[in-house]
Amino acid sequence: MPDWTRAYGEPLFSATIRATPADFDVTEKLGFELSGDGEHDYLYVEKTGTNTEWLARQLAAFADVPAKDVGYSGLKDRNAVTRQWFSVPRWNQPDWAAFDIDGVSILEVNRNARKLRRGAHRSNHFRIILRGPTKGSDPFVDERLHRIREEGVPNYFGPQRFGRGGANVDLADSWAAGKRLPRHKRSIAISSARSFIFNELLAARVLDKSWNQLIAGDVANLDGTGSVFDVEAVDDELRGRCAALDIHPTALLWGDGSAEEATPPGHEDWLRALSKARVKPARRSLRLKVIELQWQLDDEALTLTFGLTRGAFATSVLREVADLAIPNQAI
Repeated sequence: MPDWTRAYGEPLFSATIRATPADFDVTEKLGFELSGDGEHDYLYVEKTGTNTEWLARQLAAFADVPAKDVGYSGLKDRNAVTRQWFSVPRWNQPDWAAFDIDGVSILEVNRNARKLRRGAHRSNHFRIILRGPTKGSDPFVDERLHRIREEGVPNYFGPQRFGRGGANVDLADSWAAGKRLPRHKRSIAISSARSFIFNELLAARVLDKSWNQLIAGDVANLDGTGSVFDVEAVDDELRGRCAALDIHPTALLWGDGSAEEATPPGHEDWLRALSKARVKPARRSLRLKVIELQWQLDDEALTLTFGLTRGAFATSVLREVADLAIPNQAI
């Protein structure tokens, strides 16, 4: 896998992330109020060392409902301590106090009229410990983290999108070559191909130092939303909004009808396959705002707390500070 260009220079030290689940703590924020009634139980669940999709199937089995009717907003890391919402139809009025799985606790039960849909949450908040010798790097770490807090980071897709050893990229190659895949693996292949192409586009903008600036002809994104608009010319107002992290430049998530000249060379098989599959093109911000970043540094670890909008990867923040080693079981 490529080591895509960093915005702030070489990593300041080497560190291990997710050495233990407690080192990677994630809390999901919904961003909307629950109605308190309706046909769906909303469960706020804390899980440790547990896969989101697997847990959704266990909740479905306990409630005696089809797994497809259990909702969750986002996939959360397995090798971590995470808190997230699930929705489960209450057709059979399950007694959630009796639900018992190691590493899983139901912290809150509420109700809502509608199933929880993917991408419905507003943000994720992290507490992450980077373990590694940091002695002597204090002023450099402080300086870099201050810049990240003020200027954001490149919004790369993280390594988990591409699988262990880039296995999902190999899957995308097989799919593009015509191999028939089950629906779930086909979705992974498409997502991996589009994410890889996006990262290549972003790396080019990082290299020419325009990842955090608007250029005439860009499509801009309003921070924290899916709202985008064309930038015909860059005036002082737009420059000021961009500097304030209110708007960001974007790049393509490639799909049918996207302009080939906007794509790095070498991915022609993927492009043809995405067009043939009628994948709808989209946009993604080139820059990621890091919310309420705080840190504590000692000789053996750096502890970071911060928030990110949905769809963002914490590793995009971490890689701008440290050279990351990820245990195999954590990928």
